[in-house]
Amino acid sequence: MATFKTRLSQISKTNGNVILANDYDISVKNLETKTIQNIKQLHPFLCGIKLNFHLLLPLSGKEILNINKIAHRHGLQTIADIKLNDIGNTNQITIDNLWKLGFDAVIANPIMGFDSLKNLVKFAHKHEKGVITLCHMSAPEAKLSYDMEVKTDKKQKLYQLFLNWALSAKVDGIVVGATFPKIIQYCSKKVGKNLNIFSPGVGTQGGNAIKVISAGTNYLIVGRTILNAKNPISAAKELQLQSFFK
Repeated sequence: MATFKTRLSQISKTNGNVILANDYDISVKNLETKTIQNIKQLHPFLCGIKLNFHLLLPLSGKEILNINKIAHRHGLQTIADIKLNDIGNTNQITIDNLWKLGFDAVIANPIMGFDSLKNLVKFAHKHEKGVITLCHMSAPEAKLSYDMEVKTDKKQKLYQLFLNWALSAKVDGIVVGATFPKIIQYCSKKVGKNLNIFSPGVGTQGGNAIKVISAGTNYLIVGRTILNAKNPISAAKELQLQSFFK
């Protein structure tokens, strides 16, 4: 079986580099039905779909498994966005259950330290699954935290420390917000082809797809810009075309 990184790359060659953030507002009903409908309608323009607590908490394990099976049937990779950050034993139990639910990768928060991250990657890669870690999120309020200076063996910003840990732990990708193209460019130069950059924040939060792709983003994570569009198919198709821009 190919690695998560390879599987995603293979799909993106034909489908483009857009991952749907299927994050619905709390008022939305019939989450399983809507998500399956999104997969069936939008899969030609996507390489993956990301599910977070908006679905993982209200839906049953059976419903999540069904969503992942249908996504796979339509050629998509599935990512659990839970920003996992705990001790090694808890992380392992968590991802074991995520794999049973059919997920291909997990998004983790590296705040627990390098050893915890390294072991998480080891557990995931043993099953050909992926780990994507936070580096610098897209929300405006995130800047205060990720730009903080931290002291280890040298003075650096928190996102730079997370980037170095990601490289050393051999994660599959990092999350860098589309609202920070200069940081994307910095990270891209540091990582080369060793890992991928996933960028949320295109459209609704102000990120520009073409600008971040040219800065070094590999995959666009897009939610409301597609989900809330008058014509989600047209919106997804337009982003797909932009994602091929290099």
